Amino acid sequence: MYHIIVNSLRVKGRDDENIKTVASVLDRAGKKYRFYFTEYAGHAAEIARELTSGGEKVRLIAMGGDGTLHEILNGAADPSKCKLGVIPIGSGNDFATAVGIPENNVKYAAQIIAFRAPAFIDYIRLSTGLRSINAVGCGMDVDVIIHASAYKNKDKSKYIRGFFKSVFRYKARSFSVEVDGGEKKRYNGLIACLGNGRQIGRGIKLFPGAKPDDGYMDLIIVDYLSKFKSFVAFVKMFFGKLASIKEVTCVRCKRAVVYPETDEPSFKIQAEGELYDVDTRESLSAEIVSGKLRFYMPHSD
Repeated sequence: MYHIIVNSLRVKGRDDENIKTVASVLDRAGKKYRFYFTEYAGHAAEIARELTSGGEKVRLIAMGGDGTLHEILNGAADPSKCKLGVIPIGSGNDFATAVGIPENNVKYAAQIIAFRAPAFIDYIRLSTGLRSINAVGCGMDVDVIIHASAYKNKDKSKYIRGFFKSVFRYKARSFSVEVDGGEKKRYNGLIACLGNGRQIGRGIKLFPGAKPDDGYMDLIIVDYLSKFKSFVAFVKMFFGKLASIKEVTCVRCKRAVVYPETDEPSFKIQAEGELYDVDTRESLSAEIVSGKLRFYMPHSD
């Protein structure tokens, strides 16, 4: 049985053409399925939690974007007992793109799920229990998301507009980073972000070399940049060339801890564009989890 959790904001209803397309593919493949339609923020996680509460192996399909996929992964009681897939029709489909599933090609995405065997991929797990399948970070990327959310359009331009607002307002913050249990290094930086996928913000190639199944996550740290150099960095980032700037540190790792230096009781992080408050005393501690989650991908067999 395929349990397809639909982000209702991205469809017009049960008669939506995308729903009919998915149903047609699965019918021809002789698969059993059921659609679940979300009714509010966080509902996808609740549906996934209920479907996995019995401990059985479950096929969970996100019909939406990165946010829907993020909710389902975090709602699942035990990801090792899940086969996860995505039909990317959301406003942000960065992880689907990273694994070779083109956004808004609903028929092809459904065919992958119907006819291909899932393969193991990694995901990032925080000490707070939060899971991230694509990218998690703190700093200016959070600020950009906050500004971008004020715009109603769903394309990449809202992230560009969010960046231009943030670059003039966001100030570098002091933090320390420890990688794979090594020496703690201090930065006065703009971004500390971990990636399992290659891109964020609808195609911004923050981690161009990342692979979601290699057992590592990519850490990128952007130290202080002048406003002019921030614009240069932003342009380079679109082409996956951010690492060419000397103030940028890129590391491939299995574990990382970011220690913010602030008097505030909490700080904000983002995971797949969703915002969370983290207790400053807990820091941002993350590890890669491998060989536990199966995912439907074009190259899975």
